[in-house]
Amino acid sequence: MMAAAAAARVRAGTRRGPALWQMPWLPLVAVAAASAASAAEQQVPLVLWSSDRNLWAPAANTHEGHITSDRQLSTYLDPALELGPRNVLLFLQDKLSVEDFTAYGGVFGNKQDSAFSNLENALDLAPSSLVLPAVDWYAVSTLTTYLQEKLGASPLHVDLATLRELKLNASLPALLLIRLPYTASSGLMAPKEVLTANDEVIGQVLSTLKSEEVPYTAALTAVRPSRVARDVAMVAGGPGRQLLQRPSASAAIHPPVSYNDTAPRILFWAQNFSVAYGGRWEDLTSLTFGVQDLNLTGSFWNDSVAWLALTYDQLFGTMVTFKFILANRFYQVSARHWFTLERLEIHSNGSVASFNASQVTGPSIYSFHCEYVNSHNKNGDLLVPSTQPSLWQLTFQDFQIQAFNVTGERFSYASDCAGFFSPGIWMGLLTSLFMLFIFTYGLHMILGLKTMDRFDDHKGPTIALTQIV
Repeated sequence: MMAAAAAARVRAGTRRGPALWQMPWLPLVAVAAASAASAAEQQVPLVLWSSDRNLWAPAANTHEGHITSDRQLSTYLDPALELGPRNVLLFLQDKLSVEDFTAYGGVFGNKQDSAFSNLENALDLAPSSLVLPAVDWYAVSTLTTYLQEKLGASPLHVDLATLRELKLNASLPALLLIRLPYTASSGLMAPKEVLTANDEVIGQVLSTLKSEEVPYTAALTAVRPSRVARDVAMVAGGPGRQLLQRPSASAAIHPPVSYNDTAPRILFWAQNFSVAYGGRWEDLTSLTFGVQDLNLTGSFWNDSVAWLALTYDQLFGTMVTFKFILANRFYQVSARHWFTLERLEIHSNGSVASFNASQVTGPSIYSFHCEYVNSHNKNGDLLVPSTQPSLWQLTFQDFQIQAFNVTGERFSYASDCAGFFSPGIWMGLLTSLFMLFIFTYGLHMILGLKTMDRFDDHKGPTIALTQIV
């Protein structure tokens, strides 16, 4: 919310200076940054505000997932440094992430509970402000040197006591570096307490500058992020994928295998295709997808039967052929055609190993997709060997195949193997039904209670009751 409100108030700049990436000292910093390549993939937020107007254009590229590079950052900073105040404040925290503003900020108008009350107030009152949710770590690591080059002033490390003694001049450039305290002992304090303490320091610094009526441009960022995103796409196993599961963004995309006669007939794709013989595994992904001279000899197609044969000359020291055999049948009950991967055969040295794959099925106008298709029980058993035990094992990750009604080289809508009901849903349903049964039985017993309709009169003869129904 704070980022959206700040971005809505920024305005267009008119001049730009030399870009950050054009500075002569950049190659030297690049050599130093090469040793921290793993950290270069981290991002931290950068909050900018100034007492002058019309310093920044709206950050049009700061959509969700966008990472501001060093070049883009220089286009945002150059107008502020050339046209704005010559006094620049750089608030530098040890750790900060954009998620901290969501977790500890005053969302939904709850300002009393915000850990950034002074920062939010500064952004509300600032004539110009800009919030960059994700800035590349490399750009932030060179920010101090960049500001020093642009201002022509060495950074001055100050605290509150030193700031009160300084006499800042609006015409002379000054770069004040303020290391926010309490970061070193953050492990002994709750995150909200750390952020609140740092926000108090920001508020005191800004109050000091406001009392002296000194124009300034301020920036808040961090050395490293406080939160690291974790890829949870592959946490849960199972024969299929979870309904809300997304594939990893870093996964390489390969073109599918396409069998053509007069037009594309069969499409096959997998993120990973691995096979094992006698416990020795081989990855065939790079030998299968994106290969121009892939051997498809033995493949066949018509309206009712399709064979896709993949032959590898030197696999486990011999020629091996994998044959996918699919059938297309009409079912009167559903009044439509359905295809089935009847079996997967492995031909090697005159022998044939067969795997039943009848669970790989779907309407003929669709393709079939499953997160895992394999022949062992680790992630499901959609491939069942005809002879047990089998020396061959197969694993397909993000498997997809279509052999009928193929249009061009793109898969049709996928019939997914993911089940709608997870074990947790079944447990909840069964527990609810059991409790509903107990409630219904108890209510029936209460409604079945009958009271006496005749009572003894002490003046008359005694009533003899043998049974009450």
